[in-house]
Amino acid sequence: MTRTPFHLGWFLNFTVDDWDGQWGDGGRDWSGDVFVDIARQLDRAGFDFVLLEDKSMIADSFGGDFGAELKHAYHAPKLDPVPLVPLLAQATRHLGFIPTMSTTFYPPYLLARLVSTLDHLSGGRVGWNVVTSGEDRAAQNYGLDRIPDHDLRYEKAEEYVDLVQQLWDSWEPGAVVRDRETRRYVDASKVHDIDFEGRFYRSRGPLNTPPSPQHRPVIAQAGGSPKGRDLAARSADVVVSPASTVDDMRAYRDDVRARASSQGRDPEDVKVLFLASPTLGDTDAHAEARADARLADPEFIERTLVGISDVTDIDFSRFDLDQPLPEDLTTNGEQGTLRAMLQGGASKTLRELIVGDSGRRKGELVGSPATVADRLEEIHEAVGGDGFLIHAPGMRVNRKYVIEVTDGLVPELRRRGLVAGLPSTDGPTLLRDRLRRF
Repeated sequence: MTRTPFHLGWFLNFTVDDWDGQWGDGGRDWSGDVFVDIARQLDRAGFDFVLLEDKSMIADSFGGDFGAELKHAYHAPKLDPVPLVPLLAQATRHLGFIPTMSTTFYPPYLLARLVSTLDHLSGGRVGWNVVTSGEDRAAQNYGLDRIPDHDLRYEKAEEYVDLVQQLWDSWEPGAVVRDRETRRYVDASKVHDIDFEGRFYRSRGPLNTPPSPQHRPVIAQAGGSPKGRDLAARSADVVVSPASTVDDMRAYRDDVRARASSQGRDPEDVKVLFLASPTLGDTDAHAEARADARLADPEFIERTLVGISDVTDIDFSRFDLDQPLPEDLTTNGEQGTLRAMLQGGASKTLRELIVGDSGRRKGELVGSPATVADRLEEIHEAVGGDGFLIHAPGMRVNRKYVIEVTDGLVPELRRRGLVAGLPSTDGPTLLRDRLRRF
């Protein structure tokens, strides 16, 4: 039976690893060595890319202060992921890197120049994860009183992405001639002002960096709301979906592809990846015991609520764990995350939602490599999706967990033809080309 393979990415949070777990390093190492080791393993296993999450604040949504956030080291303390990219690229040959940078806080010209530079330094293996940011605390670090309203952020982001792409296009192909006879390095007739004048942004251009290997680096986006899906369909090469059930996954992918088609894009160029957090074991019983032990951790509920509070900007400490959440709960933060959490949970208590969200949700991916591969295959065939973005349970990564995936799960998937063969020297070198192989 011939199967269509799917893409694999890894979602990574540049903070301390599983510091208080048996296989962590104790949270002592801020040199990036842990992440270099992880990148090498993912590269060896044939992963397409690492998506590097980022936030520029110490969140105080949960409980109204920093206490729980810093206690659990969920999103903070953390380092800026952008300088990590060249370090990881130097240690790998094929793996792509997609750091997160916010349209709300980065000036467009700075971001366009930075991403182009990273694409040069990596040999064409870089992308940009477009986020608008959703936390007032972060806005206040940049001199703003609050974050703009959700829909306005996305209206600004659409214009922002247009501007960045025009800056990348301000040098025509072939502008760099390196003509020794005429002593001319660049053909100036192929470098242009853009004179961008929009509703929110202005830029004269041109960019002062030459075209990078991809010319337009890969764009990733996680769009949960209608505005977010519009942005993803319009501009993204990779879309990260918050959907958690097979029906939601299928509906999400169909919706984004339809929106892309209405924008005049080939839907096949828009790869929709679903978040997955397998719990693996030598046997199904071993994996089940590990999942049960995680759920039994007395810190599990609080740690999970801290993470959800961070991204939604909602203080979940104020709700009774054993009562359903208010039906009118809304956020100006990450609406897709809130929607996915609440999906099908109108009668469930907050405790039940948390156990489902972080313990058993996203496809019941608990078992031996063969069992988890069975489930990923079922989801892939039912959804028709493009792949999975894997992250460690509770975002608490360690080297052992990565090895369980790269040396246990991935070989099982490869034996079934569900992931592509190992990278070769004659394979695609540019990240976009890797993503468009299938």
